[in-house]
Amino acid sequence: MEEVEPVKLRILTIRDLDAVTEIDYSLLGKRRKAYWATRLEYAETSGVPSLAAEVNGELIGFILGSASGWEYGIPENVAWIDTLGVKKEYQRKGIARLLFNEMLSMFKKVGVDTIYVFVNWKDQELLQFFERMGFKKGDMINLELKI
Repeated sequence: MEEVEPVKLRILTIRDLDAVTEIDYSLLGKRRKAYWATRLEYAETSGVPSLAAEVNGELIGFILGSASGWEYGIPENVAWIDTLGVKKEYQRKGIARLLFNEMLSMFKKVGVDTIYVFVNWKDQELLQFFERMGFKKGDMINLELKI
């Protein structure tokens, strides 16, 4: 794994909307600017900040997560990793690990001891990443009803 230098981590803000939208589009093939506008506005007020990774002033990756704070009966020691995105040309260079480790550190500071993430079973690359980060299959299962 090749390291990229220098990588600067900072708080993700609504000013990052265009860059986040472009990274998301390059990975998923859909333009979701309104979706990201809502997500980034919420991220700025969700307690634990979401993070951006930059190289030479260019946003190359981001991570969004939140601590539960007893939402929907989930204890406050629980957090979620919602979204992790890294530009294709910067993948496999330690950016996702850097973002994840910094968010993990912030979660620990607010008393979180359990982190959840939803990953598609068919996305072997993402599953392997989270396994390398220490995630194991949890006690909860995802149920789905298509209508």
